[in-house]
Amino acid sequence: MNNSFHRSFHRSISLCLPSSSVVVASNNGEYLMRYSIGTPPVRTLGVADTGSDLTWTQCLPCKNCFKQQSRIFNPKKSSTYKPLHCSSKMCHAANFPTSCNRVMMKKKKTCRYHVRYGDNSYSIGDLATETIRFGSSIHKQVKLKKTVIGCGHNNAGTFSGDKESGIVGLGGGKFSLISQMGSSIGGKFSYCLAPFFYQQKTYIPKSKIHFGTDGFVPGDDVVTTPLTRKFPATYYYLTLEGVSVGKQRLDFRNVSFSYGEGNIIIDSGTVLTLFSPEIYVKLESMVKTAIKLPTIADPSGSLNLCYKSISIDKIPIITMHFIGADLKLGPWNTFVETSDSSMCFAFAASYGGQIFGNIAQMNFLVGYDLNNKRVSFKPTDCSK
Repeated sequence: MNNSFHRSFHRSISLCLPSSSVVVASNNGEYLMRYSIGTPPVRTLGVADTGSDLTWTQCLPCKNCFKQQSRIFNPKKSSTYKPLHCSSKMCHAANFPTSCNRVMMKKKKTCRYHVRYGDNSYSIGDLATETIRFGSSIHKQVKLKKTVIGCGHNNAGTFSGDKESGIVGLGGGKFSLISQMGSSIGGKFSYCLAPFFYQQKTYIPKSKIHFGTDGFVPGDDVVTTPLTRKFPATYYYLTLEGVSVGKQRLDFRNVSFSYGEGNIIIDSGTVLTLFSPEIYVKLESMVKTAIKLPTIADPSGSLNLCYKSISIDKIPIITMHFIGADLKLGPWNTFVETSDSSMCFAFAASYGGQIFGNIAQMNFLVGYDLNNKRVSFKPTDCSK
């Protein structure tokens, strides 16, 4: 969890730079999407990330790879793996650095990619087309042929554990899985993130992500806010007008730097919710005033506002005032256990972009309608 907190801070810095369902498992603050790659299919897990475009997995031969539980994908054993030539249009259309793989001088030169994240994690390898399969059962399985993926031969960074093999890019850019699925999903997908703190128990709930018509969010208690498209196209931008702690509201229009269209990114791959320092300082003060208990230092050294063994009924409701959508966050959306005897405010200050992170999104059915440019939220018990 401590590593995931640090990734949240570093990730925000990088933001300043120019019908089926799938099982998603929680993993220390990250959500892992189960899918299969290649022919015959090899099952694997990737971090489900709405803040990334390229879907990549570790591949043999591995010059430098992090530890993973599942077997590493061997492209030589897949009949559907086709590396992209470095002169292809797709190679030059990428919104991340690409080059010619000059190691293969006697063969066709492949398109080498290099993606680096805000925490200095990275993946270097070959761009290729491959078949990806996902679905909750064999009968409902979806097969995506000739999907552009990254085959990573040199990968390192602060990954949470040994369960994931890479990233599943669910962003808005050209190379994301969402964009490559195209009209087949009608611009719709949704997810429901189960609380990851259940992992300390014998029962570990599975989250779900839905594509296409299954991605529609129905019900009377749904709130919807406009989606703003900005550069870079990878990120999903929302407009947050203010935040309330109980009945006390902080209006962003009174803090000019933090107010404006598309002033916050919604991101499944970032754990914490991050605000500009001027917003966070005011928000933290409001939370302190509402709780009225002595604070302690975070044992992990990551978060700023912590309490010893605070009871849930002492934690105020925090409301996110998006345009057209007031989203009420419960205690488990706003505080996180950082040790057996401490709970800390799961919001933080960042000099990078503002981010609505995945702790705040837990137990909401979150639906994206890209064609109509809107995001919807519905309170839901995602463990069920």
